[in-house]
Amino acid sequence: MRRIFTKRITASFFLGASLLGASIAATAQDVIKIGEINSYKAQPAFLEPYKKGMELAIDQINAAGGLNGKKVQLITRDDNANPGDAVRVAEELISRDKVDVLTGSFLSHIGLALTDFAKQKKVFFLASEPLTDKIVWQNGNRYTFRLRPSTHMQVAMLVPEASAMKKKRWAIVYPNYEYGQSAAATFKTLMKAAQPDIEFVAEQATPLGKVDAGSVVQALGDAKPDAIFNVLFGADLSRFVREGNTRGLFKGREVVSLLTGEPEYLDPLKDESPTGWLVTGYPWYAIKTPEHDAFKNAYEAKFKDYPRLGSVVGYSAIMSLAAGIKKAQSTDTEKLITAFRGLTLMSPFGSVTYRPEDHQSTMGGYVGRTKLENGKGVMGTFRYIDGATVLPSAEEVKKLRPAD
Repeated sequence: MRRIFTKRITASFFLGASLLGASIAATAQDVIKIGEINSYKAQPAFLEPYKKGMELAIDQINAAGGLNGKKVQLITRDDNANPGDAVRVAEELISRDKVDVLTGSFLSHIGLALTDFAKQKKVFFLASEPLTDKIVWQNGNRYTFRLRPSTHMQVAMLVPEASAMKKKRWAIVYPNYEYGQSAAATFKTLMKAAQPDIEFVAEQATPLGKVDAGSVVQALGDAKPDAIFNVLFGADLSRFVREGNTRGLFKGREVVSLLTGEPEYLDPLKDESPTGWLVTGYPWYAIKTPEHDAFKNAYEAKFKDYPRLGSVVGYSAIMSLAAGIKKAQSTDTEKLITAFRGLTLMSPFGSVTYRPEDHQSTMGGYVGRTKLENGKGVMGTFRYIDGATVLPSAEEVKKLRPAD
């Protein structure tokens, strides 16, 4: 009798375990998992708003019924601003967390590491923020797409007005890693093409996050340039601006500056903000379009704070993945690749298309001049430049990008 009872208990246990396993599997199948990797601890100014933008998008998608009848879950990991750590957590997200797609990265050298990982593992990767052109050109592959305007695109937005300044002697300062090197090289190439008599009389390549502002400003001043091209951002930018103001480096000189109009980097300077600089940025306070109003209102309602550029990028990355998954009706890698080639969606900046030839989106950017307003730096005059207008043709891309 005891043996029969024991058998019944054992059978009940395995039946229960089987049903529990089936329930867990069914629940897992009802969720689409997005794995996201970024340098949250190293670059909080941009990435805290970026994460909020992603959260807003996830909330809106799930409130509308999810994707293809499934809820969406975002799983984020910090890469410690280290390419090796980024690859390690990417592997964990795939093998342990069973994510369906990967997205993220901020620093360009980490973006390149994840681009290569996607190729080796044959997993879909949307590079949301890293700016180096190599992600979609020299190191591009079929598994990697990129949202944000690249260094080439942003420099190309600035060059027409920069060359119209007719300044012959230029100095350059940039963070000495992939993004800064790429931006400086692109500026030289495009400016030489637009203004053949240009001279580059000084170049300062600084350690990321460790700029010696005093020596950099001194070296640039000693070269007596007519104009300066700046690629520094974050705390490095703040130190450079403050030291440059103190020593009079910018007085009587034109300054062309990538990223400086982004509120992440302009707002901390307050009344020390530079005036008259030609910059790329995000004048969230003055953009009046239906798509941006809808985004800004929803963001402010949820977080009781105004959006930064990171907010737009995070939101648009998740919405891009949502549009691609809906179009593919699947998270299968090959079906997603097919869906993303030529994918068009509406972002807070308007319509965006992922080009089939290089997987680069046509998201554009705002270009304008900085000024002080109520003790705060803003972009006083600005215009939006469609990313499609500053990208090379499909024929040119063939020479830049390896065949898939």
